[in-house]
Amino acid sequence: MQFLELKNFLDQKVEQYNQIDFIANDPICIPHSFKKKQDIEIAGFFASILAWGQRKTIINKCKELLLRMDNAPYDFMVNHEDGDLRQLLGFKHRTFNDTDLLYFISFFKLHYQNYDSLEQAFLIPQNHAVGILATSVPGGEPIRQSTIEDSLNYFRAYFFSQEDFPHRTKKHISSPKQKSTCKRLNMFLRWMVRKDDHGVDFGIWNTLHSSDLICPCDVHVDRVGRLLGLIHRKQTDWQTAVELTAHLKQFDPNDPVKYDYALFGLGVEKIL
Repeated sequence: MQFLELKNFLDQKVEQYNQIDFIANDPICIPHSFKKKQDIEIAGFFASILAWGQRKTIINKCKELLLRMDNAPYDFMVNHEDGDLRQLLGFKHRTFNDTDLLYFISFFKLHYQNYDSLEQAFLIPQNHAVGILATSVPGGEPIRQSTIEDSLNYFRAYFFSQEDFPHRTKKHISSPKQKSTCKRLNMFLRWMVRKDDHGVDFGIWNTLHSSDLICPCDVHVDRVGRLLGLIHRKQTDWQTAVELTAHLKQFDPNDPVKYDYALFGLGVEKIL
């Protein structure tokens, strides 16, 4: 397809798939069950991290997890006592188990003691330049990063800044340093950052911007992106997601990841 033909085609598909009807059968329905900002952040984070496998299974496992937290994830994170953690034991989704879950809980409790939003976990503090993590200086002023790559690399270091983290849990939080596409975290950032009037993404974060985001690159997006000539890189890694996003920015430099809807929809419905 020529540039304008492809842009018009993808714009039409964005309008088709970026709709409320999309929510019910997608993991994004999990954070849509909540109104409180912190509940949305926590439910959305778990929904994105557990998003591998069949979507129906992912949704059911997320509902099970949140039920174990009495469907009040933020309250559970900040107010739970040690005995309350027993109701989380035995949770499992594929390779994610209760050992991983308990560390996630520990991270969220520590983070929300210092900050009122999870967005702060992706904003590199000024003092990080001299090797001090945000947990060391509660309330330290963040600086906006020029790239999401920096933010994701910082987030992983921050997430595992507690000395007692289980080594096995590191596989559940990816970063560009590992050459990962970071599909799950990029999807989570899309949910939290993108702002439009369609009601699918939340747009509740204001420091990170839609123009900075990197397109989530799952198997459907990767395959369709290659068919449409938006990806030329042979392997699928972080640079693949960057290449795809660079092409999508030619269509809309302010909101390139809106085309995630089009590419994913075309792939999952096997239109291409």
